[in-house]
Amino acid sequence: MNKDLTQGNPRKILWAFCLPMFGSIVFQQLYNIADSFVAGKFIGENALAAVGNSYNITLIFIAFAFGCNIGCSVIVSQLFGAKDYSAIKTAVYTTFLASGVLCGVLMLTGLLTCETLLCLMKTQTKIMTDSSLYLRIYIWGLPFLFFYNIATGIFSALGDSKTPFLFLAISSSANILVDVFFVKSLSMGIAGVAWATFLCQGVSCILSVVLVLKRLSKIKTSGKVPIFSLALFGKIAVIAIPSILQQSFISVGNMMIQGCINGFGVSVAAGYSAAVKLNNLVITSFTTIGNGISNFSAQNLGAHQYKRIKEGFRAGLKLVWCLSVPFCIVYIFFGKSLLLLFLDRTSTEALMTGRQFLWILSPFYIIISAKLIADGVLRGTNAMRQFMVATFTDLVLRVVLAFVLSDRLHSATGIWCAWPVGWTIAMGLSLFFLWRCFFAFAREEAIAS
Repeated sequence: MNKDLTQGNPRKILWAFCLPMFGSIVFQQLYNIADSFVAGKFIGENALAAVGNSYNITLIFIAFAFGCNIGCSVIVSQLFGAKDYSAIKTAVYTTFLASGVLCGVLMLTGLLTCETLLCLMKTQTKIMTDSSLYLRIYIWGLPFLFFYNIATGIFSALGDSKTPFLFLAISSSANILVDVFFVKSLSMGIAGVAWATFLCQGVSCILSVVLVLKRLSKIKTSGKVPIFSLALFGKIAVIAIPSILQQSFISVGNMMIQGCINGFGVSVAAGYSAAVKLNNLVITSFTTIGNGISNFSAQNLGAHQYKRIKEGFRAGLKLVWCLSVPFCIVYIFFGKSLLLLFLDRTSTEALMTGRQFLWILSPFYIIISAKLIADGVLRGTNAMRQFMVATFTDLVLRVVLAFVLSDRLHSATGIWCAWPVGWTIAMGLSLFFLWRCFFAFAREEAIAS
């Protein structure tokens, strides 16, 4: 059901809206976690390293899908808050058309350059074949990735976070079963892991797009609705392009860091691959809740309810802090048990690498969560320039420090230490920019009154 986020108690509205989004991203991460679990347990350490290696490249494609999701979601949220229902439909159709073209270009580029990208990351010879095979199958499934992400963005923009949760809960659970069946029963190896994700994402995508179109058909509008608008495309692009650039450069940075990690051997790469899945579960959860804050902020911006935006930020901050502490405790004290989901007990060096990674990063979840909530408000209120500055500061610091510290310490420990430094400085910038936005809103309210 569609829900107006401009009415009601902001804290209750946001928690009810964002918690299903958190559940959704947990199940979304199960796709990648399932791949790593099956690869590590039923194929071997090399297969786990291959999935982790390929994952850094798949993040580039996810960045584009994420950008299309955010661009459409923020604009549709603003239009929904302003009750401009005809423009909502046009914005959705415009996004589908533009994203289809973009997806086709990315598929062609990916298929032609996947081996080159793997070589640039200094992929070990022993895992090159598996990495390339996994990546190629993943690329063929990009249309499913794109249109599913857009569909979930539309649901969120209309105030419905429960429908995407149900889709993901079913499809990701099915993915685990299909993963095991393809790999263990059919002995398909790394290809089985990739095809399982392809099939389950495909079914989820088709169902969600059909439901979105059905939901839109129930919104009453007068006259013929255009299927493409250059003006709305421009507005969507203003939000989408910085988001794509942000995620893409983060992915490129991660590829550079992966190259540095690969220099320490397959065991370190495997340990990082396992630990980064657990870390990404947390960071992506915070990012998704930040996306929910973007929807909330955008709807209230469209309705000129500026005080609610500030109240929404405070509520979002409390929500992610309630999640940060348990994640930190679990990863510090039970990290080894979680890593054993992907690794064998005999993989001593890989286990130690993964535990060290989690010990260093998890205490700083409270820092990065605050940044990502602030970023959500900045995106929802069209403050994309400020959002980009804070994001690129974090990225540049992490990449540069990863190389410098690993070289000085002659250990991968230096790479892990780069994360908290980048997070802390970027958080300060995001909060500063957000304070300036709130000041501008207060000034507009004073003028209006």
